[in-house]
Amino acid sequence: MMKTACNQILHNLEKNLAPSVYELWVKPLSCEVEGKKLSLTAPNAFVANWVRDKLMKDVRIAAVDVLGDEADVEVLVRKKADKPKAETKPKQLGLPIVHVPETKKTQAHNWRFSFDEFVTGPSNQLACAASQTLCDTSFDAENLFLHSGPGLGKTHLLQSIGRRLCEVSNKKSVNIACLSGEEFANRLVLALRAKRMDEFKARFREKADVLLLEDVHFFQNKEKMQNELLGTVKALRERGCKVVLTSSFRPREMSNIDDQLLSRFTSGFVASIDKPDFETRRRIVEHKARKMSVQVPDDVSELLAERIVSDIRQLESALNNLVFKARLLNTGVSTDMAWEVLENYAIENPSPDYDSIINFVCRYYGLSDLQLKSRSRKRQIVTARNTAFYLARKHTEMSLKDIGERLGRRHSTVLKGITNVEREISVQTPLGRQIEKAVTTLTN
Repeated sequence: MMKTACNQILHNLEKNLAPSVYELWVKPLSCEVEGKKLSLTAPNAFVANWVRDKLMKDVRIAAVDVLGDEADVEVLVRKKADKPKAETKPKQLGLPIVHVPETKKTQAHNWRFSFDEFVTGPSNQLACAASQTLCDTSFDAENLFLHSGPGLGKTHLLQSIGRRLCEVSNKKSVNIACLSGEEFANRLVLALRAKRMDEFKARFREKADVLLLEDVHFFQNKEKMQNELLGTVKALRERGCKVVLTSSFRPREMSNIDDQLLSRFTSGFVASIDKPDFETRRRIVEHKARKMSVQVPDDVSELLAERIVSDIRQLESALNNLVFKARLLNTGVSTDMAWEVLENYAIENPSPDYDSIINFVCRYYGLSDLQLKSRSRKRQIVTARNTAFYLARKHTEMSLKDIGERLGRRHSTVLKGITNVEREISVQTPLGRQIEKAVTTLTN
């Protein structure tokens, strides 16, 4: 009777909630009914609090429908030593950690970030919750796909997942393949040249515990590499291993990606990270300052949060430079000093609109509007056009299709241009520094 009542209540919730909400927040819960009392046990406090705050009305309705008007509901947090009773646990797909190779030995000290250091807000709460829940065996999704613009926390969450999985594993040493799409491709090319594909496949398909792969948009237009990645993901999923992928783009925004691979990207839980609001940015500054054991006045933390709005890496870098300067001068952090440091950063006042971006790009590169829209493949014009793509994506709400149409280009061309710009900036090539200077000039 107890098991039947739990199944009925969970079935009611599955019918009435959005599939993504049910998968992320209800599937991890263990269910127990005693008389008129429904007890739901969450794997951690974060999930429990979210269910209490957001889903209690739905849970009560589902419980009353099965147990009657006197139904009582409680949401508990599972103790570490507790294991849910087999007969009361709802059907869940356990995702055990299995094996990887020499890719990256996963002792905790190898990981740069942790969940404790990740400051959440409306823009990233869902992505963080999904990342944390993935580390529990109760996460019932084939894989997790995180997407956002640069500097908003994808790498932080990916690294935090790796750290947490090491901590909760019952194995002495868990090996996790944590690398970028480009690194995966480079290793594949080396294996092909050395005729060691069997070793490559064994490393990623047979011995891997978890695959944490960044920047999967790198595989666009690379058919053979896509085939190998698809084979790797399939093999890992067949063994019950966890797969986490990140990208600067939504899966549907990518072009020239194999349909089967794209289906794998979206077969699990897809979560976005948006630009943080002012309050979240302010708390990030305060959190970072506490970690550095430095006193930052409220007006300084508010100034930094107000002036750097779309790149958390830049925000943290500004704070680091401010603290370093104060220590060199053997003085306290001040507003005047903060303004001096901010001169080195792209200060974002009201975001420029599309027309302002095009006018700026034409002036900066010495081109006319017609030249920017032309079919010319001259390097300067291509660079200017890609810069326009990148800035429009960064500062406006326009879709890739809309950006392309305004400049007479296809969606795939815009995507490729933005990807090239991000890569040039990230590796700080001469061209990347030139584009970065243009970006800084626009926002100052």
